[in-house]
Amino acid sequence: MERIVFMGTPDFAVPVLQQLLSNQYNVVAVVTQPDRPKGRKRTFTPPPVKVEAEKHNIPVLQPEKIRKEYQDVLAYEPDLIVTAAFGQILPKELLDGPQYGCINVHASLLPELRGGAPIHYAILEGKKETGISIMYMVEALDAGDVLSQSRVEIEETDHVGTLHDKLAESGSKLLSETLPRLLNNELAATKQDESQVTFAANIKREQERIDWNQDAETIYNHIRGMHPWPVAFTTYQNKPMKIWWGEKVNETLSGKPGEIIRLEDDGFVVVSGDYRGIKLTDIQPSGKKRMAAGDFLRGAGQSLQVGEMVGEADE
Repeated sequence: MERIVFMGTPDFAVPVLQQLLSNQYNVVAVVTQPDRPKGRKRTFTPPPVKVEAEKHNIPVLQPEKIRKEYQDVLAYEPDLIVTAAFGQILPKELLDGPQYGCINVHASLLPELRGGAPIHYAILEGKKETGISIMYMVEALDAGDVLSQSRVEIEETDHVGTLHDKLAESGSKLLSETLPRLLNNELAATKQDESQVTFAANIKREQERIDWNQDAETIYNHIRGMHPWPVAFTTYQNKPMKIWWGEKVNETLSGKPGEIIRLEDDGFVVVSGDYRGIKLTDIQPSGKKRMAAGDFLRGAGQSLQVGEMVGEADE
């Protein structure tokens, strides 16, 4: 039976590993990122893939830099390496080692959205469809030939969390369909069309900020494209305020972009750049826990007034 090394790190990669195990492939080792400090107490926490691997007593490697520690992986003599959101670029020595190569389960319809945040960008860009690509890995980022793809619809109310779960399920299913054909040499890979390449680089802090000069559709996509992580934010009274959720207001409004135009029982309406609006319904004021915006207006936010602005001052 072929020897498979699996490489992955976050929750997205867990169903892929589970699929390999449920199909009784011979997973001889798992490679994942090192434990990292998390939370206010900065407790060192294992990646989800490590937790899953240890449930099945599979040896785990956690190289800080795979480019320097690839020999430890090759020592397991893999016939195939399967990766999903591993988080590091593999060196040529590792790519060339296994007889069936290295394949990656990527969360986009390549060549669209190469990079580390394809799920976020699919929503930020207002796409109605995305998907999974399984491809050969090469030294360039997500540029290898594609073995198979599956499509996933993005619904109007989808956010990063729901789309992540859909794609993780789709990815594990597609791998289950693809692997037998790959190992039987029944698949012909397809080169990516370089003229259609787009990128989805990791989200930076400044990208989380809402620009109220944008139209309502773009702002709505921004909020759900940051939910539930890393979470969009604006500012109110010179302090950051996280915006966990909002909804579009389908009417023409007067006022300036960023102006609070109306208070309602379940939130407050802010004017967008196209004079529509976004009703903020789920917020987290600075120094407080996440709360319903209506509760904020009835409690700590009782002084909030129509005509005040959000998003004007720096953090």
